[in-house]
Amino acid sequence: MSKTKVDHNLFWNREISSKLAYDANAPIVKEAKIISLSDVNDPSNRPLNNPADGLPQGSRLLAVGGSIEEFDIEMLKREGANTIFVSHPLAREPLDRLLQEIPSIEWIHSRSAGMDFVASPTLASFQGKVTNAKGLYSSTLAEYTIMACSYFAKDLPRLLKNKGAKNWEKYNVLELRGSTLGTVGYGDIGRAVARLAVAYGMKVLALRRRPVPDDLCSVVYGNDKESLSRLFAECDYILCAAPLTAETKGMIGKEQFDVAKSGAVFINVGRGPIVDEDALIEALKDGRLKGAGLDVFATEPLSKSSPLWELDNVLLSPHNMDQTATFTYESTSFFVEENLPRFVRDLPLLNPVDVSAGY
Repeated sequence: MSKTKVDHNLFWNREISSKLAYDANAPIVKEAKIISLSDVNDPSNRPLNNPADGLPQGSRLLAVGGSIEEFDIEMLKREGANTIFVSHPLAREPLDRLLQEIPSIEWIHSRSAGMDFVASPTLASFQGKVTNAKGLYSSTLAEYTIMACSYFAKDLPRLLKNKGAKNWEKYNVLELRGSTLGTVGYGDIGRAVARLAVAYGMKVLALRRRPVPDDLCSVVYGNDKESLSRLFAECDYILCAAPLTAETKGMIGKEQFDVAKSGAVFINVGRGPIVDEDALIEALKDGRLKGAGLDVFATEPLSKSSPLWELDNVLLSPHNMDQTATFTYESTSFFVEENLPRFVRDLPLLNPVDVSAGY
């Protein structure tokens, strides 16, 4: 089985899904024989594990489980299982075992947008198709990012403090219009943020592994240290929206904070380990950064002993700014309603992942 060539322009989200409709008249040429590597009691997986109206034609669920012990490997081999749906947070080891034991697997789909929770040498060497849920969480994370920019531009901590003290104090605020936002990582989340930022009148710079011109961005840099430092030096708001890979782990630290533009705000919705958290704390304490909006951390849950809890210039959330009431249910529905019908018709799948890159 040859490695799938990834089309990075082929991704799903609420805005464009209708434009990527599959040809329902195309013939079904194979059966999807599915292993659901998930919690059997997770109600958000109901569209797959217990669908009210059945699965799409040509699809069959063989087994559901969260650990390798819950699967009858011999039965799965006899049936020729060819698809794995992954949603269990501790899926790395059982996924590795399933790939090692069942050679008929053709396709792996992750309910998450990030792939770091299942990253392994076994997955990196997998020669089949891998897809994920990118695009599902971009709008809410983009809204959070603009909110975090406004939080510091309008000095909301001061506003709330004055309200609590019944203090009628007027003060000057900043506009987002005319400011510069830089995004480290320019996938679906970065693009969603850029769309909102441009609507607010902000200038957008981006840094990505494959730099190509983009109508929303004044400049798109390549992913090298010099460009990263330049982005920090030029931007009023710096967003980390990159995936966690061996290449991105620890890529943002003291060197970048030392050259950050005066009064810059750092926002992280990517992954915590991308940032040297100790260096970030020092930059927040000594004023090299005006503030930070953090939804992700090096270790989660964040330790109660972390200085981040005590810093007045930190907007902190418990990695839940993508957690809408229906986000996991919608993600499972995307697999069932969008990609399963494509797979059984041998049509291109949405949200292809380059396992060698990690996203």
